Amino acid sequence: MILIKKANNPLVAVEFLLKGLKLLPNPRLRSLIIIPIVINLVLYSVALALGYYYVEELVTQFIPNWLHWLNWILLPLFFILFFVVSFFSFTVLANLIASPFYGVLAARTQALISGEAQVIEQPITQVMVGELKRVLYILLRMLPLLILFVIPVINIIAPVVFALFSAWCLAMEFMAYPLENQGLLFVEQKALLKTARFGVLSFGGIVMLGLTLPVLNIIIGPAAVIGATIYLYELREKLEEPEEEISNNESPPSLENL
Repeated sequence: MILIKKANNPLVAVEFLLKGLKLLPNPRLRSLIIIPIVINLVLYSVALALGYYYVEELVTQFIPNWLHWLNWILLPLFFILFFVVSFFSFTVLANLIASPFYGVLAARTQALISGEAQVIEQPITQVMVGELKRVLYILLRMLPLLILFVIPVINIIAPVVFALFSAWCLAMEFMAYPLENQGLLFVEQKALLKTARFGVLSFGGIVMLGLTLPVLNIIIGPAAVIGATIYLYELREKLEEPEEEISNNESPPSLENL
């Protein structure tokens, strides 16, 4: 697979994520979307309950007595920080639990937009090795980035660098589902996505923003899988076919007609 130049345009990310959101109610995808959404809803409800019962007590313990008069400012700030961190963390956990559904969702989305679903089964050992390489890739880069936070002066840009890397990892995660269906494992996936680095990074950034927004983060996972599948299908370089084949075959359905 080769991606066309348009795939590297950062502005296309919003377009394809919106296409993913648009297809969420589609009857052919609904059964695969409901379970991940329910998983997300349960996990976020747990995070909300924990925050409601424990954050105020934690704030009381960590704020010195002489600063208690600032509770009216600090308490809301602690609540906001807690919910941003917890919602993002629970989203990562929810994606791990829902990952078996996302592979099938990507295949069914491919069938919906192209008329055919290409799923290439890989030996389980190769899949496991590929996932291990993904984990090592993230860890070997995440740890040095965390060190940046404690280095004076450099720690000013550390949050920006960390956010960019997080966006890249999220994009790789959601685009892995349709790419694995086409027989590409982590090394091949990474090489392909690097050819459209800005577009992929932008897609991951928009998804990461959605993960921090309550309510939207419940549906952003399935929408990102669908959007990534459409992105990789529409922005790949299509091989030229003989004219006779094109005239004898029906054109694939367009998203506007769905």
